[in-house]
Amino acid sequence: MQRTLFVSALLLCVACGPALRLTLVQSAYKRPSNVAVFFTVDDRNGDPVPGLQAADFRIYEDGQLVSVDEAQQTIVNPEVAAEHYTLLLVDMSGSVTASDQVPAIVEAAQNFASQLEGYQKVAVYAFDGSAEIFSIQGFRDSAGGIARLGSFRTRDPSTNLYGAVVQASEVLSRELERANAPLRFGTLVVFTDGTDRAARVSAQEMRQALDGAGYDVFAIGVGNEIDERTLDQVGRSGFVKIEDSAAIAAAFEAITQRIIGYTQRFYLLSYCSPARAGTHRVTIEAVSEGRTGRLDYEFDATGFGPNCNPSQPPPFDTRRFQAPPTRGGRIELRVSASSR
Repeated sequence: MQRTLFVSALLLCVACGPALRLTLVQSAYKRPSNVAVFFTVDDRNGDPVPGLQAADFRIYEDGQLVSVDEAQQTIVNPEVAAEHYTLLLVDMSGSVTASDQVPAIVEAAQNFASQLEGYQKVAVYAFDGSAEIFSIQGFRDSAGGIARLGSFRTRDPSTNLYGAVVQASEVLSRELERANAPLRFGTLVVFTDGTDRAARVSAQEMRQALDGAGYDVFAIGVGNEIDERTLDQVGRSGFVKIEDSAAIAAAFEAITQRIIGYTQRFYLLSYCSPARAGTHRVTIEAVSEGRTGRLDYEFDATGFGPNCNPSQPPPFDTRRFQAPPTRGGRIELRVSASSR
């Protein structure tokens, strides 16, 4: 039996220091007595909290603490339930390819992909003023294709920023639909040195497309042509604005670490319930460095019995789940001498 668990409340403990925020993504249960919940953990500022272990969580059923030995609670590799995809969209309009920025962009994009590929699937696309975006390295391509950015030939020197964002979102959506995992998450990262000049797609159309997709979207803007208002519209989950190409590597690194942190905020907690019948209220409490947060839900234990293996969590719904995108702002960047 598989059913999505019902979320009854989201509680934060404010009496025991800065709170944690636990957000349910999806849950399931099945016989003999397996219960699993997939959720995120953030602090009260919305920053991800990675690295928690099974011992950092307490499980209560109907207000009573469930013995760790009895529950056999364990953190299962989240990749069992979810896949993460990031698409990097790089501005290769005339102002970029005619500048000295290209080598720095290629190197930064390669480092970006190599770091993220340990956590998720990555693709790189380029855009200029053309109506279409150009695949540099697809999600299913072997690594190493990003070097092709260095020899990219601009077809149209204008900048089709808004149209490229819409198309990249569509590419990401199609790839997520092909994924095997029941839960799929997308992130779009946009690098640009200018505002939209082609006017093929309006800013409103772009915003509507991103609203419908529901992805996390980050932006990196370089130079004086692009303003913070445009970057904020594109990089709604966070953006970095830099003045020149000397800080490109540091800007990409800041976004990389932000994405990795968001990936590591996901937890799949699985345990064996001692309940054998009836509907029960379950509370999962996370405790980390004096910070505490809880989430509550309910499940039906009808037919539950012994011989549960928590390492084999119940299957989740095969529908695509899209977490509410995070809302960011300008990401302050400290560029050291070694980054220049």
